[in-house]
This record gives sequence, structure tokens and C-alpha cells, in this order.
Amino acid sequence: MLDKHKGAGPNWYASRAIRRCTSLDAYGQWGPGAESRHFGDWIPAWNSHRDDPRGRFDCRHGATRLDRAYNDAAGRTVGAVLVAGDLVGQTLTPGLYKSTSSLEISSGDLTLDAQGDANEVFIFQMASTLTTTAGRQVILSGGAKASNIYWQVGSSATLGTTSEFKGNILALASITVTTSAAVQGRLLARTGAVTLDTNVVGP
Repeated sequence: MLDKHKGAGPNWYASRAIRRCTSLDAYGQWGPGAESRHFGDWIPAWNSHRDDPRGRFDCRHGATRLDRAYNDAAGRTVGAVLVAGDLVGQTLTPGLYKSTSSLEISSGDLTLDAQGDANEVFIFQMASTLTTTAGRQVILSGGAKASNIYWQVGSSATLGTTSEFKGNILALASITVTTSAAVQGRLLARTGAVTLDTNVVGP
């Protein structure tokens, strides 16, 4: 059974990476060396505290917690269900889903159904990329919460224009959110930038 408790698992570390390392807590935007754009305004994320000794200390802790969150999500093995390619048209229930390559939502929508338990957790592991195409959606049902959904991406993630995405992306490299895409969750990149373009990102 996946850990549902706030005090442990990817959420514990990811939430602290956000709170410690960026001034954009409410929107969950973070990326080393990146700028985050929200409602048309460019606001520096990682670099905003670079010249502040206290900020620099906080960001180091934030990066460490992000590393732990990523490794926690990537290291889960019990009960893993193998998935591959396009997740289009599927309705998935809580659990651990693993791909040895890439995952995409490209020719239709994906539904995540918590089956009446708002504490249930979804974890998606992929060795390579995560991609959604224009207008695609991740739909939540049965009480599912974006805060309990984790996408551990082995390289980079790209969200297509006007798509509606749910969950926390923990990417090894970069995250690109294209024009007018909306995200309910957090965007966390370990080694690259989080790039936004006229997006709405919220909890």
C-alpha cells in the first residue's frame, strides 16, 4: 500500500522543497536557474535568493528535499503496474504505475479515479519523457486530489498548449509548459529549468 501520510513520502519532501526555495509557494513554480511566468509577469524563482546568504542556505535545503522526493518516487517498487506509451482513454485507480520508456497523453484524456478515498495516492514512474499534446486533460474523479498524484520523469516533461494537467511533476531534467496550459499541482525540475508561457499553475 502506498504511503498516504503527510509526514512521509514524496509529498513531505516536495512540499518543503517548494516552501524553502521559491517566493512562488502558492503556484508551486520552481526551477534552478529558471524564470517563472505567471499571468504575464516574469518573476525570478531560483535566482531570487542567490545573493542572500539565508536564501542561499534555504535553497540548498530545498534542492536536497527535491532530490529526496524524486528518489523516493523513483524507488517505489511494491505492486507496480507496467504501462507504456499513450495513456489515452484509460481510467486508472490508485497505485504505482511504471514505464520503462516514455509516457504520453496525446490522443484523448486520462481519468484518475480515487474510488471515494481522497487520501489515495497515484505514482507514475517513467524512465524517459512525459508529454501531453494540445488540449489534452488529466481528469480527476472519485475524490482524487492533485496533491496526491506524482509524475516521476526520468528526463524532461512537456505539457501541450491549452492542456489541463493534474499532479506534481518531479523531473530529472527540465519541464516546459507551453502556451495557455493549466496545471493543478507542482512543477519541480532537478537539473534544468521550469519554463512557463502565459500559464495558470495552482495547488
